[in-house]
Amino acid sequence: MLRTGLVSCLTAAALLGTAAYAAAATGDPDWPCQQRKVPQLSLGQVWNGPDLPKAAGDWSHDGTVSALVEDVAARRMPLDEARQRIRDFAAGLPQDQLEPKLTMLMQGLFDHMDEERSQVISGIGRYARKQIEMAASLRKESAVVDALRAKADADPDDVERQTDRLNFATRVYQERVQSLTYVCDVPTLIEQRLYQLAKTVAETLKPKK
Repeated sequence: MLRTGLVSCLTAAALLGTAAYAAAATGDPDWPCQQRKVPQLSLGQVWNGPDLPKAAGDWSHDGTVSALVEDVAARRMPLDEARQRIRDFAAGLPQDQLEPKLTMLMQGLFDHMDEERSQVISGIGRYARKQIEMAASLRKESAVVDALRAKADADPDDVERQTDRLNFATRVYQERVQSLTYVCDVPTLIEQRLYQLAKTVAETLKPKK
């Protein structure tokens, strides 16, 4: 049991070092990901079509366009299906509505997905702060267990209880670290999806100009 306690303490210390690694690398204590933090995108990063007119900003007032934005932006919809939905939408438009509607769609996709991405990044920051708090707590609990184990007259049952609690807290922390690995990928996944959808809009718009 004492050996288990030692392993737990070493693990807690290692986890604290891991928590600080990404923050030190990025210079941002609230950013634990290896991916570079880019809070917001610019339209030019994902769109190579014509300049979007001011009227495209009214996309949310067009029920058909706004509904399509919601549908195809959602990652639960396979990308190929989302791209086909855009092509089908364009195919059903009168020629004089093609450019106005597709530019509204593009503006809507950018506004919606950039906002979603920003919210994810903010959530990662909150998650990171919680991880830092948990790591600090683990370090304190580890020190308590070390001190208890060093006492010659330590109650073995008490050592076992303290060690079990530290082990449980460490497992919770490790699970959150593993979850963070996926969460850190989400902003990039949103950006990549937005780029592919924008590419489809541009390709659909260009042949009919």
